[in-house]
Amino acid sequence: MKNVFIYLICLLPVLSLAQINEFEQDSTSITYLIIDGDSIPKASVDLEEVYILNKLKFDNRDDRIRYLILRRKTLKVYPYAKMAADRLDSMNTRLASLKRNRDKNRYTKQVQKYIEGEFSEKLKKFSRTEGQILVKLIHRQTGTTAFDLVKELRSGWRAFWYNTTASMFDISLKREFNPLLVKEDYLIEDILLRSFQSGLLERQESAVKYNFYDLTDKWMNNKTAE
Repeated sequence: MKNVFIYLICLLPVLSLAQINEFEQDSTSITYLIIDGDSIPKASVDLEEVYILNKLKFDNRDDRIRYLILRRKTLKVYPYAKMAADRLDSMNTRLASLKRNRDKNRYTKQVQKYIEGEFSEKLKKFSRTEGQILVKLIHRQTGTTAFDLVKELRSGWRAFWYNTTASMFDISLKREFNPLLVKEDYLIEDILLRSFQSGLLERQESAVKYNFYDLTDKWMNNKTAE
């Protein structure tokens, strides 16, 4: 009964902006919704997917502290990973509209300078672990490793040196986000989902596909997985 009540509360704001009309279609009466600001009638309302998250449980105080530290760092770096994904999407859309290679190269260089100017000083203030979390989240948001992104925008030689320099600080630009095999990555995903639902972070869907409930069953319910 409680779940039904929560569902109705989530649905009410959407229905309050909707107008319900009936249309005749092949002699069958079908109810459609006219959403305010949308002239296209719909037979259903698209609702944002909501995960039912388990209550957090920790085996000991140290595990709880490690989770809270990971949470603080994830919240700090996620906006930069999201921004990188947004910039990449905008760049690809713009490049697709350009016909001449000269225009594409000029635009790519402009984007590179903008991103470097926007990120460089801020990223220098990140710790090693924050930098590595950022690299993982860039892969989560784009489906591409930071190394391959640099390789695509720059030359392969430039990407090699970027990775070599990062490795000196215990940061691999080739690191992927893999919550199936790495428990820390699962915990990062848990932190993100909770922050999305609480409104603490702006949601951006993961380009890395997984089943969160399968991950939870593996890492939280199956102790042999650790």
